[in-house]
Amino acid sequence: MATVPIPARAAVTTFDTASKHERIEVQPMLVRRMRRAITGTFGLWVRVSTAIARRLDWFPRVDPYVGYGTEVYSRLICRTVFAPRRSKPGTLSRGIRTMLAIPAAHVQVRISIDGTPLETVQIGESEQYDKFDPMRDLGSEYAMSDESGYLDLVAEHQLEPGIHHVTYKVKNRPEVSANLFIIPSSAKVGIISDVDDTVMVTQVPTLWKAAYNLLFLNPRKRSSVPGMSALFTKLQDMFPDAPFFYLSTSPWNVESSIRHVISYHGFPEGPLLLRDLDPRPKTFVPTGPQHKLEFAEQLMADFPDMKFILIGDDGQKDPTTYATIAKRYPGRVLAIGIRQLSPRESSGISSMMGLTSTQPMPVTDAPVFTGTTGANIMKTMLPYLKQRLG
Repeated sequence: MATVPIPARAAVTTFDTASKHERIEVQPMLVRRMRRAITGTFGLWVRVSTAIARRLDWFPRVDPYVGYGTEVYSRLICRTVFAPRRSKPGTLSRGIRTMLAIPAAHVQVRISIDGTPLETVQIGESEQYDKFDPMRDLGSEYAMSDESGYLDLVAEHQLEPGIHHVTYKVKNRPEVSANLFIIPSSAKVGIISDVDDTVMVTQVPTLWKAAYNLLFLNPRKRSSVPGMSALFTKLQDMFPDAPFFYLSTSPWNVESSIRHVISYHGFPEGPLLLRDLDPRPKTFVPTGPQHKLEFAEQLMADFPDMKFILIGDDGQKDPTTYATIAKRYPGRVLAIGIRQLSPRESSGISSMMGLTSTQPMPVTDAPVFTGTTGANIMKTMLPYLKQRLG
């Protein structure tokens, strides 16, 4: 077993370098005041809930998330939260409970990949918002979670393609682990898929239904979208080395619930890329389309030689988001699949007002395939892909 530590650093993403128009400082005064009131309220809630957690003798644990990478580097994400002594990460529970998770800030986390420890460099929230601090330790055997409890690291290594294991350890807690998908450099195709109303039924356009499904529905009773698991399985058969990346505007708090749906309904395993709903000090909370666009662009940069199949639905702004990606990265989008929501699924306040709650199909050079189920999309998309690649 290797004993030389694996070097790791904080991930630098578009989240950390928000464009000028996204920053709070350039927003109208009313918007600035509203956002600062929300961030202030959230900060107060964190301080109060943390004090209560400590009084109840709760202490930090790690919630690990599935990572991904290539043979030479990987992205590792986890979160530290306060929890009772006997609680375990990944336990299925209703969303209302997981949404109330209390972030544990600035917690030391020891991380290993297949038993080899990580040595972190300049880890913490200062990389996101502050100047480099020369007084901080330049090398450390542990990583430090940020103000919201998150750790987002890039580890440099030499690993064989396949599934590896990342372990996380904090004081007074047993070690926990998560899979790490190392994607072979020979993989030429990847699949980026939305989750809500594409993989599982969420009914996002109808706000109260989406809220109920997210917060109160038993996660074991969540339904998958008809035919989508069959479509994904066919794509996996067609592209055996293709990684599957799942995007969702849902928060990291419900990661275990979504992963249960993916596994239970036979979808290919892969990293989940969810949203941090904690207000960002300088950019507030990213919108759903902004969040998906950020991660899609990150994947485009992570795998510069890979072409992608994008799959989503017309209930949010997936058509527009995917068209933007295809325009920004010409030749990188192999095909776009858009699931069309039924009138019942898309009915909400907007439809009551005589407006449409679904998005029109994107105008793009990449071919777009539509259907109300996975089987409908499969009938047209798969023959095209076979012809294109054959």
